[in-house]
Amino acid sequence: MSGGGKKSLAAPTKFGFWFATALVVGNVIGAGIFMLPASLAPFGWNAVAAWVATAAGALCLAWVFAELARQLPDAGGSYGFVRLAFGDGPAFLAAWGYVVSMWAGNAAITVSGVSYLTRLVPVIATRPVGPPATALMAIAGLTWINLRGPRTAGGTQLVTSIIKLLPFVAVIALAAWRIIADPAAALPPLHREAITFSGISGAVGLTLYAMLGFESAAIPADTIDNPQRNVPLATMIGTGLCAVVSLLATCSIALMLPADAVAASKAPVADFIAVSLGSAASALVAGCGVVSCFGCLNGWLLLCGELPAAMAAAGTLPPWFARRNVHGAAAGSLLLGGVTTALLTLLALTKAGVAAYNFAALLATATNLLLYLFCTLALILFLRSGRLALSGSLLVSAAGAMVFVLWAFYGSGSEALGWGAALTVAGWPLYRIGRRAAAVRTA
Repeated sequence: MSGGGKKSLAAPTKFGFWFATALVVGNVIGAGIFMLPASLAPFGWNAVAAWVATAAGALCLAWVFAELARQLPDAGGSYGFVRLAFGDGPAFLAAWGYVVSMWAGNAAITVSGVSYLTRLVPVIATRPVGPPATALMAIAGLTWINLRGPRTAGGTQLVTSIIKLLPFVAVIALAAWRIIADPAAALPPLHREAITFSGISGAVGLTLYAMLGFESAAIPADTIDNPQRNVPLATMIGTGLCAVVSLLATCSIALMLPADAVAASKAPVADFIAVSLGSAASALVAGCGVVSCFGCLNGWLLLCGELPAAMAAAGTLPPWFARRNVHGAAAGSLLLGGVTTALLTLLALTKAGVAAYNFAALLATATNLLLYLFCTLALILFLRSGRLALSGSLLVSAAGAMVFVLWAFYGSGSEALGWGAALTVAGWPLYRIGRRAAAVRTA
C-alpha cells in the first residue's frame, strides 16, 4: 500500500448527523452497560446515587464538548481545543492519555464480548486458551473491517447500535412491570446509613466508564459533515439517551437480582431476562450482548485510527501515524491500536471474572479523564479571554464538569491512576520524534 503514491490514497469519508449519533450511542452503550451490573451489585443503592452523579457530570461534560465544537468548528476536535488553549505539549498528553484510554477500554469491551459469547458457545470456556484466542480473533477481524475504510466501519456501527438497544428496552420494561406488580418485593429496602461518600465514589469510577464515549463525535470532527451543527446535536442527544438507558437498565439488574448472584455472573443482562422470560430469551440477549460489545469495539477501533492520525498531521506524533491506505483508513494507527488492545486484553484476562473487566474499565476511566480535564480547562480559559461567548448555562456546565472530573479521578483508585500515568508518560518519546519530524518538514 505504501508504494502506491499519494494519488492512490483516499480522503477520509464525511458523515452526517445519524452516523455521528450512532458513533456516540454505539461507543457508550457497549461493554459497560452489559457487564456493569455485576460490578455495581456490591455497592447497592450507592450505585443509583453514583449513576445520578455520573449522568449529571456526563451531561455537563457533553455540553462543554458540544459548545467547543459549535463555537470552534475548525479547531480539529478535542485535540484541537486543548492545542489552541495550552499548546502542543499539553495537547499531546491529553490526547495520548485518551488514546491509552481507548486501548484499555477496548480490552474491557473485548473481555465483555467474550464473556457473553461463552454463554452461547460454552466450549470456549472449557480450555484456558479459549477466551484469549477468541478475543484475539475478534480484535483481528474488527481491525480488518476498519482497514477497509471508514464507510465500512460506519455501516457496521449503525447496524450494531440499533441491535444493542433491544435488550435494554426489554430490561427496562420487565423492571417496570415488576415494580408495578409488587414494589416491595422488586427492590431491596433503602437505608440512609447505607449511602456513603466512599461507596458512591467507588461506584463513580465504574459508572463513568459506562458513559465514556459521549465525546466521540468531537474526536473525528474532520470526518463529520457540518460539524458546527452535527457534532453538538449528536453529542447532547446521544449522551442524554445513553444516560437514561444505562441508569435504568444497570440499576434494575443490580438491585432486583440477588447481589451475590449478579456479582458472580458472566452475563448479568441475560440472567435478568432469563428470570422472567426463560433460557431462550436469555440466549437471544446474550447474542445481542456479543453484537453490542463487538460493535462498540468496532467504533472505538475507528477512533484509535483517527485520533493518532490527527495528532501526526499536527506534528505531535511520527508521520507514519497519519498515513492512509487506499481505502482512506489510517492503517498504521489502526494496526498499532489493534496490537496494543490485544496485549492489554491478555493482561486483563490474567485476572478472574469481573476483576478482569474492572481492571481494564478503571484504567480506561483514569486515562480518559485527562482529556476531559484539559478540555474543561480550555473552555474556562476561552471564556475568560472572550474567545467564546459566555452564558449562564455554559458557566454552570463548566463548573459541574470540573467538580465531576476531579471526583472521578479520586474514584478511579490508585492502581488505575498509577498504570494510567505510566502509560501516558511512556508516549512522550513519540511526541519528541513527531516534533523533530515536523521541524524537518518545515525547514
